[in-house]
Amino acid sequence: QNMGNLTVVTGFLLMGFSNTSDLQILHAMFFLLIYLVALIGNLLIFTLISLDGCLHTPMYFFLKNLSFLDLCLISVTVPKSIANSLSHSCSISYLGCVLQLFLVILFAGSEISILTVMSYDRYIAICQPLHYETIMNKESCVKMAVASWFSGGVVGTMYSASTFSLPFCGSREIHQFFCDVPSLLRISCSEKHMVVYVSVFIGLGLVIFCCISIIISYGHIFSTVLKIPTTQGRSKAFSTCLPHLIVFIVFVITGSMAYLKPHLDSDSVLDLLLSMFYTVVPPTLNPVIYGLRNKDMKTSITKFIAWKHSSERLMKLSFP
Repeated sequence: QNMGNLTVVTGFLLMGFSNTSDLQILHAMFFLLIYLVALIGNLLIFTLISLDGCLHTPMYFFLKNLSFLDLCLISVTVPKSIANSLSHSCSISYLGCVLQLFLVILFAGSEISILTVMSYDRYIAICQPLHYETIMNKESCVKMAVASWFSGGVVGTMYSASTFSLPFCGSREIHQFFCDVPSLLRISCSEKHMVVYVSVFIGLGLVIFCCISIIISYGHIFSTVLKIPTTQGRSKAFSTCLPHLIVFIVFVITGSMAYLKPHLDSDSVLDLLLSMFYTVVPPTLNPVIYGLRNKDMKTSITKFIAWKHSSERLMKLSFP
């Protein structure tokens, strides 16, 4: 809409992975497959932890939060990208873009905080087992979860408010498959991005704090684990902790690179790949790494299948 010389942007155009119709459909199918895997994995973990009383412990309480965050994070970006590819439309409304940016940062920020709390939980369990029930009581766990969600909400509000306080009057094409701060800064017609940079550095401060906390927790965990006399005990602890650490490192490094690397004017496949690594890969891998490899979770799945099977048999006996 033109009002004199001022242009008011009422929507944006998201970047597709290809301009070819067949490749767009292929991308939609690929994203749909990833989305279904993430959806089923996270819903399964969330449901099992909710239903199984044996899993009502601090560790699984935080895992349930993580599954819900993963479910939300991937649902904010991927379904929209699939719909755009199938409809050959790239548009997103201005309000839709604001909401998408806010939610991505809210869920990603909360996820980093929850992963930090989970590492602290493991540290107390392995290094201070006698004090575990006292420190990780129900009230403390709820407070930690609320603080994690709150930190994500604060950063999300800052990022979206500062980014959309800038004027957009030129190109409406966002060089990304969802609304992201670096991509929006590239198309803003303001040269002064100081407010946004302040928000980014506050967010970065949160990430650095989480990284240091996780390094300290895992440092103590590994030094305690190395003192375990049996090789089996050591390998069990390492097989639990190392995958957690790898996913966190990939999540943080790709997210930080996407925000801190210099902005190029040309479209970059690297931008799309980096953003995929921190918005799509963790929600898909987390259920496998944190939950479904876990012995208690496997037992819970077996119990759930057995219960379902026995209830079906009862139904058949009741209504022959």
